[in-house]
Amino acid sequence: MKPWHLLLPLLAAAAATSPAAAVADAVGGPSGPTEAVRRFVAAEVARSQPGLRAEITVGEIDPRLHLAPCEPTEAFLRPGARLWGRSFVGYRCLQHPGWSISVPVSVRLYGPALVAGQPLPAMQAVSASALRRQEVEMTREPGGVVVDAAQLEDQVCTHGLEPGQPIPLNCLRAVPAVGQGDSVKLVGTGSGFSISTDGIALATAAAGESVRVRVDSGRTLSGVARKGRVVEVDFQ
Repeated sequence: MKPWHLLLPLLAAAAATSPAAAVADAVGGPSGPTEAVRRFVAAEVARSQPGLRAEITVGEIDPRLHLAPCEPTEAFLRPGARLWGRSFVGYRCLQHPGWSISVPVSVRLYGPALVAGQPLPAMQAVSASALRRQEVEMTREPGGVVVDAAQLEDQVCTHGLEPGQPIPLNCLRAVPAVGQGDSVKLVGTGSGFSISTDGIALATAAAGESVRVRVDSGRTLSGVARKGRVVEVDFQ
């Protein structure tokens, strides 16, 4: 058996041909792709989400990859990719024929948003006095969160919120213009005439949505819900 000091050169040579070493050699050292991807993500976030504080984590590249040495290389976003929470960034060789890999990244974005200042029941209009502004992690919600009170105009949240919770954009629904069983004013227009009568809404609908209304005669008509419990019917 050879002494340990004679085996060290052999072990070093084996490590140099390992998959991990192959990746490092191909892209210019073990920190090359990591730092390139980090810089790329930071620039993209600053461009697309100005004013937000970002925490960027670049994951490990698959050590089993065997990549040909290449210079130059570049990071890029694949079609449909979004730098929001967990994602992937492309990293490719610009030489011909080249190669391309996916690098896992995690992007957490923080910024000022509106949060509940008190318990907010579901399906109720939210007043500005019930809110406060504080920094939140926006990427905890896939669709983002409310950052301006104007986003809550004529909207309700489908679930209740506790104090300090941000308001997810994907929980918002338009306030119904008419509710099922509501008495509504049915306004109809046609070629050279108009009518107005009372009816009962047979479903709940937001402004601009279609809804069926039953009039006193028992006939059912379809129209478009408007604010103020009005349903418009076009007879043209």
